[in-house]
Amino acid sequence: MKVTVEDSCIACGACESICDAVFSIDDKAVVNEAAIADNEDAVKEAADSCPVSAIIVE
Repeated sequence: MKVTVEDSCIACGACESICDAVFSIDDKAVVNEAAIADNEDAVKEAADSCPVSAIIVE
């Protein structure tokens, strides 16, 4: 699974509140790639919850 955050991210923190093992907020959401494999369901939930659809899961 590949996870990217587009520049449209507004750093609202929704993804971090759902899956703080993978997402943290700086100027925009930052992805901890090492934690993705153990948290795939939460990553998908975070992407679905993003208000600006900035999280791309492939």
